[in-house]
Amino acid sequence: MRSPRLPAALVALALTATACSGDTDSGGYPREETLYTTGTAWGPPVNWNPLMPGNFAVGTKGLVYEPLFHYDPDENEYEPWLAESDEWPEENVHVITLREGVEWSDGEPFTADDVVATLELGAHDAVHYSNIHAMIDSAEATGEHEVTVTFEDNRPQEWMNWAYSEAVLPEHVWADMDEEALTDSPNEEPVGTGPYLHESNTDDRMVWERNDDWWGTDALGLEMQPRYVVDIVNTSNEITMGMLQQHDVDMSNNFLPGIDQVLDGDEAITSFYDEPPYMRSANTAWLIPNHEREPLDDPAFRDALAHSVDVQQIVEGPYSDLVEPANPTGLLPEWDDYIDHELVEEEGFTHDPERAEEILEEAGYTDEDGDGFVEDPDGEPVSLTLEVPSGWTDWMEAARVIAGNAQDVGIDLDTEFPDEQLLVENRNSGDYDLVVNNDQQLSNTPWTYYEYLFELPLREDQTTANFQRHENEEAWELVESLAEVPAEDHEAIAEVVSEVQEIQLAENPAIPLWYNGLWSQSSNAVWTNWPSDADGPAHPATMWGDWFELGAIRTLAEIEPAAG
Repeated sequence: MRSPRLPAALVALALTATACSGDTDSGGYPREETLYTTGTAWGPPVNWNPLMPGNFAVGTKGLVYEPLFHYDPDENEYEPWLAESDEWPEENVHVITLREGVEWSDGEPFTADDVVATLELGAHDAVHYSNIHAMIDSAEATGEHEVTVTFEDNRPQEWMNWAYSEAVLPEHVWADMDEEALTDSPNEEPVGTGPYLHESNTDDRMVWERNDDWWGTDALGLEMQPRYVVDIVNTSNEITMGMLQQHDVDMSNNFLPGIDQVLDGDEAITSFYDEPPYMRSANTAWLIPNHEREPLDDPAFRDALAHSVDVQQIVEGPYSDLVEPANPTGLLPEWDDYIDHELVEEEGFTHDPERAEEILEEAGYTDEDGDGFVEDPDGEPVSLTLEVPSGWTDWMEAARVIAGNAQDVGIDLDTEFPDEQLLVENRNSGDYDLVVNNDQQLSNTPWTYYEYLFELPLREDQTTANFQRHENEEAWELVESLAEVPAEDHEAIAEVVSEVQEIQLAENPAIPLWYNGLWSQSSNAVWTNWPSDADGPAHPATMWGDWFELGAIRTLAEIEPAAG
């Protein structure tokens, strides 16, 4: 598990700063009005710039900055947010009507000019959505609260992914910044439209205060319940578990070994399900083989490796049934309608050591020297290493299982646990044999999933996708065509995805392992009515990035004070 250690003084601060003193904690916040969270931040909050994904303080996007739409993965529907409605009068023209009466937190009105200016920021290559700008022919304010976007390269799946997941920024703050400032400025006084405002921050926490003038209270009927949201920087599993059990933390969003025993033994601490796997699925963990290294470039060898892995052993061992085995496609349960189950039944891999050995032998991988491990068809020894970050105890144990399974069928596979940053550098540059990765999470479309697996062209450094360096032009063309399917045409999406899956299951570019949990365990001591499969709201209870736009923001409106 990800458990970076902070200085002892900071650990002590994390422990003491949430301690109650009467009705007010030592930070001066009324306990009954304050929601304490942890599990997302692994270092002090240092910037509030939504153009720096992965680096901004927890809640910057979602609590302060908002998108045009949200997306409901359960209903497979887009929900107008800053947008009030939209239409496609032509195949390549999207007209978006914005809500009236919305104001930025500095009192300036929110208008169509803000949306246009936000899109225009993509003209800078350093802005992470420059690909969106490149496919737009024009974005115009055709009214004070109307935006018309005309596409030169019409890719509705990709566009709607931007429209629900990226923040709209105020023109009067951002439009005149140069490229360096756009992606380097800490934006210490964030001006947004959202339900919370920056209250304060220290080395160990980020504090947000409710914006009582938020437009959504009237327009959406949503009233944020906590006046303060205090997100505490992670220190260690042990400290987080202790804070949760002492009810100093209301919601924990990181993996806690042994939480299954706590959930079964303490009625005051709950999760979404009241039995295994306890958590909803959030992303897929894959075994990533480097296709630029032999024999991992051989689909037959990868197929044998896939058949060797006993995922159920990982689920029941390191995870104590807190996760579920992945479908051979790796598509998350919310995308089940897009899985070609008949194809999976015919072509998908299962844990079958005997079949793994047969595949190896058929492909020419045999044990010629009698050491128990196969050589390649040229008689050269096969010796591989699986790397996962040091300290990520769940992945470390899973890696040991995978290595043991591979050895059982004659594949010489060992494990190494380097520092996370070194592993990331090696993975991105291609200096590795095998790694585990789960960077792509649930979204509005399986296009994001398959873009992650098949994106071309390959670069010297693969920083966001196709870490395995798989080259299949046909698969990438299909993924590109998937981006062009209208966002609401679910049947057409499924047809393209089925074609992609034929290639995926034949070549196993990356091997799906398990569905990583949306780690969320909550205390009912101060706040109740947490999301539950049984009788509570269904929206996710998490502060993870990009989940506010998938319904998590509603959780802050649905929880209730325990004392009330």
